[in-house]
Amino acid sequence: MAKTSILVAGAGGRMGRAVVAEILKTPGATLAGGFERPGGPDIGKDIGVLAGLDALGLNVEDASDKGLSRAGSLIDFTAPSASVENARAAADKGVAHVIGTTGFSADDEAAIAEVAKTIPIVKSGNMSVGVNVLTALVEQAAKALNDDYDIEIFEAHHRAKVDAPSGTALMLGRAAAKGRGVVLEEKRASGERTGQREAGDIGFSVMRGGGIVGEHRVAFAGMQEVITLSHSAIDRGLFAKGAVAAARWAMGQPPGLYSMRDVLGLA
Repeated sequence: MAKTSILVAGAGGRMGRAVVAEILKTPGATLAGGFERPGGPDIGKDIGVLAGLDALGLNVEDASDKGLSRAGSLIDFTAPSASVENARAAADKGVAHVIGTTGFSADDEAAIAEVAKTIPIVKSGNMSVGVNVLTALVEQAAKALNDDYDIEIFEAHHRAKVDAPSGTALMLGRAAAKGRGVVLEEKRASGERTGQREAGDIGFSVMRGGGIVGEHRVAFAGMQEVITLSHSAIDRGLFAKGAVAAARWAMGQPPGLYSMRDVLGLA
């Protein structure tokens, strides 16, 4: 695989710092730089020092323009509106875009899909190899187990996470719906609903607290047994590792909207 020069959006954030560290230890990957929103407190700081490493002589910039001219791929764990803008900027430079941001609106999703007609975009609610294997298993289980088995998806994250359910939980919900041959939006139930669960519903439960990196469980509850598939994230570095792998893979792909399941050969 050719060497990949990678630019990091939100380089001062928790995921941005983890991605920088992962790029620097990945053979075949080089760091093109990083940027933050204009006016951000980390602009001008050394990217290596922010990531807890030695100084690199690369400072955080206040826009993507300069960095994109040096990059083959862009990794983006920021915010929905920023990711849409970054996708358009990446398209202007012909740079592949990896999006780990979650919480997009329908309009945001449509905008990203439109940009993906001109560049390869890998977009996933979770960049972890394990979670994407879990997603494939959930789809298979949902296909094998009929409506006699109620589906409940539980997720827990740190107190600072804004969107709920998480992008990963929704990804798991869509996998379950696909296995059942239904549309998630038509079968989705939340903990706020009163009354008994309808057959075929896909439920979601959410916890926020402390420093939890990420917990996800999918239960298939029958009257005589419960089957549970789960994943626990111990270190957010695993998401950075997946994102860097996606950035390297995306450079060799034609324009299109891809997922981590494509990157891992699970699609």
